[in-house]
Amino acid sequence: MLRRTLNLGILAHVDAGKTTLTERLLYAAGVIDDVGSVDKGTTRTDSLPLEQRRGITIKSAVVSFPVDGVAVNLIDTPGHPDFIAEVERVLSVLDGCVVVLSAVEGVQPQTRILMRALERLEVPTLLFVNKIDRAGADPERVLDEIEQRLTPAVVPMGSAAGLGTRAAEFTPFGPADAELTERARAGELHPVFFGSALTGAGVDEVMAGIAQLLPARVGDGDGPLSARVFKIERGPAGDRIAYTRLFSGTVSVRDRFDAGKVTAIHVFADGDAGQRDAVQAGEIAKLWGLADIQIGDWLGEPRRGVEHRFAPPAFESVVAAADPADAHRLSVALAQLAEQDPLIDVRQDDTRGEISVSLYGEVQQEVIESTLADDYGLAVEFRETTTICIERPTGAGEAVELLNTATNPFHADLGLRIDPAAAGSGVEVQVDDGLDPRDAPLYVFKTFDSFVEHMDGFVRLALEEGLFGWQVTDCVVTVTKIGYSLADGPPSRRGPMPTARDVKNLVPVVLMQVLERGGSAVCEPVFRIIAEVPTEAIGPVLAALGRLGAPAATPSPRGELSGLETTLPASRVQDLRRQLPGLTGGEGVLEAELAGYQPVTGDPPVRKRAAPR
Repeated sequence: MLRRTLNLGILAHVDAGKTTLTERLLYAAGVIDDVGSVDKGTTRTDSLPLEQRRGITIKSAVVSFPVDGVAVNLIDTPGHPDFIAEVERVLSVLDGCVVVLSAVEGVQPQTRILMRALERLEVPTLLFVNKIDRAGADPERVLDEIEQRLTPAVVPMGSAAGLGTRAAEFTPFGPADAELTERARAGELHPVFFGSALTGAGVDEVMAGIAQLLPARVGDGDGPLSARVFKIERGPAGDRIAYTRLFSGTVSVRDRFDAGKVTAIHVFADGDAGQRDAVQAGEIAKLWGLADIQIGDWLGEPRRGVEHRFAPPAFESVVAAADPADAHRLSVALAQLAEQDPLIDVRQDDTRGEISVSLYGEVQQEVIESTLADDYGLAVEFRETTTICIERPTGAGEAVELLNTATNPFHADLGLRIDPAAAGSGVEVQVDDGLDPRDAPLYVFKTFDSFVEHMDGFVRLALEEGLFGWQVTDCVVTVTKIGYSLADGPPSRRGPMPTARDVKNLVPVVLMQVLERGGSAVCEPVFRIIAEVPTEAIGPVLAALGRLGAPAATPSPRGELSGLETTLPASRVQDLRRQLPGLTGGEGVLEAELAGYQPVTGDPPVRKRAAPR
C-alpha cells in the first residue's frame, strides 16, 4: 500500500528555534536517539562548519520521518535575508509549511517576509510559537501580533501554562473539526500551536497537526514525469548530486535526460536517504549522474505555478587567494559554488589576474569565504565591492567588416546593426530580410537555420560586455551581411577555409564598432522598496528616505504598523538596510525587488573586462 507523502518546510526568523524544532520532531518520531544542539553543532540539518559556529542555517537540508501513516520529508531552510533565494527555491517544492516564532520576541521582520511569500504561493501553513519556557514568554501577545502583522486567518489550537519555566506546557483544546481541517489543508486558515522545542512541550501536538492539517498525498507514479531540481551539491568524489522533488511520474536508474544519465538514486525515507532503483511522485530524492543539471531545471514536463523570479545580485566583489599560487584552485572552487547557486556569477579577468563574484549581501560573502576555507582549504580576501550595472544602446548603429582588410584578421565578412528596444525587452537577434541565405557558410553550419541559431549565441555572448564593460541589453541586433572565403574559389575571394570560430570572433569586433557609433548608456539597478515600520517611526524613516534620494512616499497606516512604497538605486538600498533597525527599534521590515534600471548620473562606472572567451 502506498503511503501518503508530505514535503514540509520549516521557516523562521533567525534564532526562533526552527532547527531545534526539527531535531525534536525527528526525536519524537523515533528517527534519532538524542536531540542535537544548535549551540554544540550536533544537529542533523546544520552540518556546515559555519552553520555550527554561528548557529544559523545557511543551506537547505532534507530529513525525513514517519507520522500517523504519512511520510514527511522535512526541509530546514535558511532564516537570514541574504539567503531568501535559497528559501524561495525550496518553497517551489513544498506541500505545506511550519512557521516558527518566538514566544518572547514575537513576530520578527523576516517572519513577515516569509509569511507573505507563503501566502502569495498559497502554501498551507501551521504556526508554532516556540520558547514558552523562556522568561518573558507571552503567547497571547504574540497571537495578537500574528493577527495584526501576519494574518487574521489564524486559529489557536490550545493554551499554554507555566510560562517562563521548564515546566511550561501546552494543552490542546481538542481535535480539529472537518471544516477547520479542510480549510487548513487549503491554506485558508492557519492553526497556531504553542510549545518549547527545547523541552518538547507541544511537539506531539504539532506532529499530529502536520499529519492531519496539511495536505499529504499519494503521488501519481504512473503519470507523465514532472520533477524539479531545487538543490545541487558535490559529493566527496566531486560528483554532482541533484536534490529533486517529483510531482508526477517516476525516475529510475539508467533513465536518460538532456543533463545526463541517472546512475544512482537515494530516496529520503524514515530518517535517512536510502539507495533505491527508482523514485516516485511525491518523493524527494538525490540523483547522481546528471552532469549538466542546474538548480531550477525540470525533468519531464514543467509544472505550472511553481516558477519564481529572483532579483539578480546587485553587487560584485573582487576575491583573491591569499597565496597567489592558489589562483587556479580558487577559480575552480568558485565555479563549483556557482553551480550550487545559479544566482551567483563568477567573472575572471586573466589580464589583471582577478576574479569577481556577484553577491546579495555581507553574510553571503562571509559564507563564501568560510566555505572556501572549510571545503577547499583556500584562504581568500574580498576587496572592493561595486554595483552591477547594465548598458543600453542609446541610438541605432551599424558596421561592416570585410575580408582581407587591416582591421579584420578573420576569414569572413560580417555586417551588424543595433537598434534600441523597450526597457526590459532583453536582446533579440534577427537576420535582415535582404540577406541571401546562400551567402552564409553553410558547409560550416550545415543549414541556414543552424547559422541563425549560432549567430544568436555569438551575439548574446559578445553583448555580455559593452563599451563600459557591462552587459548590453534591451536591443535588437540584425545581421545585415555575411560572406566568407573558400580555398577553391567562388562564391567569394580565394583564401583560407573559414570556420565557425572565424564568425564567432568577428562578432564582438563588429558589435563594438556598432556600439561606438550608436552609443550606449550605463544604467544602475533600481529597486522597488516595500517597507513596513512602526507607525510612530514613520517620520524618521521618511526623512532617511529623503536623504537617500528616494521619491516622496505616502504612508499607509495599518494600526501599529504603516506601509511605505518607493524606489531606490541598489547602492542606496544597502544604506537603508543598515539604518532601518536603528530608526524602527528593530521592528522595520524591508522587501526590495528589482524594478528596472535607470541611467547613472555623472561619469559612468567602468567594469573591468572579463577573461577572453
